[in-house]
Amino acid sequence: MKKFSAIICTLCLTLALAACGAENPPAETPSSDAEFNVGICQLAQHPALDAASQGFIDALKEGLGDRVNISLKNASGDSPTCTVICNQFVSDEADLIMANATASLQAAVSATGDIPILGTSITDYGTALGEENWTGVSGRNISGTSDLAPLEGQAEILSELFPDAETVGILYCSGEPNSLFQVQSIRPIFESMGYTIKECSFSDSNDVSSVCSTACSECDVLYIPTDNTAASCGEAINNISLNEGVPIISGEENACSLFGVASLSISYYDLGKATGEMACEILLDGADISQMEIRLAPQFTKVYNADNCQALGISVPDDFRPISK
Repeated sequence: MKKFSAIICTLCLTLALAACGAENPPAETPSSDAEFNVGICQLAQHPALDAASQGFIDALKEGLGDRVNISLKNASGDSPTCTVICNQFVSDEADLIMANATASLQAAVSATGDIPILGTSITDYGTALGEENWTGVSGRNISGTSDLAPLEGQAEILSELFPDAETVGILYCSGEPNSLFQVQSIRPIFESMGYTIKECSFSDSNDVSSVCSTACSECDVLYIPTDNTAASCGEAINNISLNEGVPIISGEENACSLFGVASLSISYYDLGKATGEMACEILLDGADISQMEIRLAPQFTKVYNADNCQALGISVPDDFRPISK
């Protein structure tokens, strides 16, 4: 009888432990043969965005090999199309969405609160997400990388190359939240250096040329932040600034190759690769995206556009690297 009672007690204890395990299951980790579906929503065809997407794809392939299926969709600069793309990724039950540029991130966030979303080519997440008290951690299904270069460094490059300039014009698209953030951040830096600042904003590509012409007639040098609309009108901006003899400091390398003379820039390929490494942490290791801090570019480089510098008679110090074309 005692032996039977002991067996009953053991059975009850086993069942109790099994019940506890059912109430508090261990964190799931993907099996070694699991496959992953990743969707990339890229706002537009642009050298910087293209490089970021490629870096992301290469990092995924390095980390996951043949176990990842990648769908890259380009919205051709149309924000509503970003929404269509992201909703399709949700319908397809993607395991992760990479949003390349602010409009893509906003579309992805509207589409899902469950699927992990990693952003890239985004300057300020607080601005992009409409969060005033942004801490760098979302607390939800959002994280990623930022393309913000040190604005103090951008201003110092302008001061280093053009110490005699008096009026700096900031040319930007008023419809891009990240551009507004950069303008509001760098303006007091320029003013603390003693420059007179003129903000020269355009609402879309239709009035870029007229605004740029006015800015060149009123300013000694222009600063153009990381701005997708300006980059899409690079040839027009470059022609006007060179004809007027007004140099431009740009927010990143690809824009500098289009219309600038110099920049403190990042590698968008490296930025995309860092984003892909975050994706691998989430998909392979089960990292909690809600607690992942936004990451910055791994390094910044002083670069210059040799053609534009020669056309404008500008000499740059030896610590600047020429942009490859």
